[in-house]
Amino acid sequence: MIGIDVGGANLKIVDESGVHIHYCPLWKESDLAEIISTYAGRENAAVVMSGELADGFITKSEGISYIVDAVLQTFPDAVFYGTDAKFHMKACPQLAAANWLASVDLLRRTYPDGMMLDIGSTTADIVPFSQFTRLIGMTDTLRLQQGYLVYTGMLRTPVAALAHSAEIGGIMTPFSTEYFACSGDAHFVLGHIGFDEYSSATPDGKEVSREACLRRLARMVCADLEEIGEEGALHIAESFWAAQRDLVCTAVEKVRKDAGADPLLVGGIGSSTFAPLTGGVDLTSALGIPADALPAYSVREIAGVLERSYGTV
Repeated sequence: MIGIDVGGANLKIVDESGVHIHYCPLWKESDLAEIISTYAGRENAAVVMSGELADGFITKSEGISYIVDAVLQTFPDAVFYGTDAKFHMKACPQLAAANWLASVDLLRRTYPDGMMLDIGSTTADIVPFSQFTRLIGMTDTLRLQQGYLVYTGMLRTPVAALAHSAEIGGIMTPFSTEYFACSGDAHFVLGHIGFDEYSSATPDGKEVSREACLRRLARMVCADLEEIGEEGALHIAESFWAAQRDLVCTAVEKVRKDAGADPLLVGGIGSSTFAPLTGGVDLTSALGIPADALPAYSVREIAGVLERSYGTV
C-alpha cells in the first residue's frame, strides 16, 4: 500500500522505497492523475488531501471529487481518510483538509499527551493530541479560529504577507505588496532549505539559485540587486524570517500552554529549522519518521494497521 497526500501545490507519496514529492499545482491544468498512474501496480492506496481548497475549483466539493476521481483511475479500491477519523471509498465532505488529522491520529497513539507542529510549504499545523475526539470534524476555518492552523510555510508565503519593512542602507524601507518574493527565497538564502526542498514555483518563474532568490528579494523594495547589494537583500530575508519565526513560535507556545502538551513533535520541511527553536523533537532526525511527508506516511500506517488487524480498512 502507498500513502498519498494531495495538496494544492505538492503531491506527496510514501511507499516502501521512501518519500516522493511531485510539484503538482491544482490551480492550473493538473497532471495529478498522470503522476499517480506512475505508481500503478501497487496493491492499493490510502489517501488524504487538502488540495480541494485550490482556487481552480469553485467549491471544495468540486475539488474533492476531482482528487478522488484522479486517484480512482489507478487505484479503484483506494481509501480516503476524513475529518471524522474514518476511511471512505468515495467523495464526501469529510475528506476536505483531513491530512493534518491523519498525522495526529497516528502520533497520538504513541504520544497521547503530546502535540504536533507540522510546517510545510504553505501552512503550519499546530495541534495537541489530548482529547482527540474534540478534533474530529474540525474544519480549517475552525482550526484557524483555535490557533491550530497558522497559514504560513517554508516556500509559498508571500514575503509582504508577514513583513513590512527592512533596513536598507541604514534607512527603514517599506516593502511593496507585490508578489515579488516568497518564503522559499528567504529560507534558501538564509540556508534553511536547499535546492531539493525548494520544490514549488518561484514568484517570477525563474530558477532557484542564490542570486535569483536575492534578486527576487531586492524587488520587495522596488530595487535591482545591484542597487541594494547582497547585504540589503539579506536584510529583507531576515526581516521576513523574524516575523515568521515569531508568529509560529508564539502560536506553538500558546497551544502548548493551553493544552499542557508534551512532547512537541515537529514535522514538515521546516522540521530541522523549527525543532531547535521550539524545544521540539525533529521527527526525521530523532524518530526516523519522514517529516517532509508526514500525512502521507501517517495515512499509510493507519490503513496498514487496520488491514493487518481486520483484513480490511
